[in-house]
Amino acid sequence: MTDRYAVIGNPVGHSLSPRIHAHFAAATGEDLAYGTLPAEAFGAAAERFFGGGGRGLNVTLPFKLDAFEWVTARGTVHGAARDAGAVNTVAVSGERVDGYNTDGVGLLRDLEHNLGVGIAGRRVLVLGAGGAVQGVLGPLLDAGPGRLTVANRTVSKAEGLAAAFSGVQAAGLAELDAGYDVVINGTSAGVGGGRPGIQAEVVDGAFCYDMFYTLDGETPFCRWCVASGAARAADGLGMLIEQAAESFFLWRGVHPPTRGLARSLAA
Repeated sequence: MTDRYAVIGNPVGHSLSPRIHAHFAAATGEDLAYGTLPAEAFGAAAERFFGGGGRGLNVTLPFKLDAFEWVTARGTVHGAARDAGAVNTVAVSGERVDGYNTDGVGLLRDLEHNLGVGIAGRRVLVLGAGGAVQGVLGPLLDAGPGRLTVANRTVSKAEGLAAAFSGVQAAGLAELDAGYDVVINGTSAGVGGGRPGIQAEVVDGAFCYDMFYTLDGETPFCRWCVASGAARAADGLGMLIEQAAESFFLWRGVHPPTRGLARSLAA
């Protein structure tokens, strides 16, 4: 019997996850079907999906915090998801319900293994303080940066993350200056075609990474960074693929191949 999985969000019709997981299933021989689950509310949609025999959900905006609460009430939240208070992967087997957050794993695999950018000992700046950033801070800290700064337009939100994650420094976007090796954009500015309000000197000479991605050339942030003197820039398509691969492993116990998939998706 074919096992059913889906990505839940609002909106979710644009998601690349069905194509990614179809590739993983074909490459590993796993018998599964993966679709989209548009929803107005996470809880009701998840109950219907799992009540109908679904085995797992990937969770995207705006439901990662709702998924955390839903899993907490029914099962076990693990590791980075527990630390972040946000779930992006739900697995159900019989009465067992488990929640995970694979975003940080996906980010680090893309940075370190695909792009050759190490975090250990480096001066790392993360822009934004929302759920996307919250989900990756724990794994970034585990990678041993020399300094990890979270900067946000509303400084109090960055300060909240600094209080929650030992080793994180908080700053406002306007007060940033030069001196970072790696700059990671976790704001939602790219969704509307914009970029975070930082000065060019912040990215001068740095490797810049945008957690937002596009299949149509560079993101606005990546384009601006290169024009502002960044050493290199990359978007988050690789992160999307790698976090999906970790979800696939959690569900199926098999590590799917990811090499070359980004080029295939962008073709």
